[in-house]
Amino acid sequence: MTRISSRLMVNIAVVLVVLVGGRAISAEDKYTLKVPNGLAFSEFKGYEGWHTISISHNGEMLAVILGNPAMIDAYKAGVPGNGKPFPDGAKMAKIHWNAKKNETAPGQPLVAGTLHDVDFMVKDSKRFADSGGWGYAEFEYDAASDAFRPGTLADKPPQGNDAKCGFACHTAVKKQDYVFTEYPKR
Repeated sequence: MTRISSRLMVNIAVVLVVLVGGRAISAEDKYTLKVPNGLAFSEFKGYEGWHTISISHNGEMLAVILGNPAMIDAYKAGVPGNGKPFPDGAKMAKIHWNAKKNETAPGQPLVAGTLHDVDFMVKDSKRFADSGGWGYAEFEYDAASDAFRPGTLADKPPQGNDAKCGFACHTAVKKQDYVFTEYPKR
């Protein structure tokens, strides 16, 4: 009897390790993704802990825009308003969620619902000399599979297949070193 119970316990433990381990491996799969001819998700590992630059609400989406320390330091030094460009190594992440109304909170504010996608930008003047010094990437999130994939031309908005996919849009803010997001007073 003890032998069967021990075997059963070992089997249960193995199943739990596989299930929990599989979920952990699945969560790390995003770091294997790369935009063809462009940025890899792994280049932005740890973005979830970066400081907030700003937030935005556009249509049905809510977003938080985050910056790595180089980006935050540049903003604090007055870039781009001081006429200087962002330094190489500055990175931004923009996390989009489908907005939903919080029915139980006073005023029923819009809050983050399901994750939609994550956008990245990195300043590297040598690597991305032909796109204003910036590389771009967009990764769509699928809640059903709990997985990301590189954006495509079929997405809304359409995403190109290289690190310059955001450049056409960002030329509108060339005078701000191709960055739309301002760093508001805190």
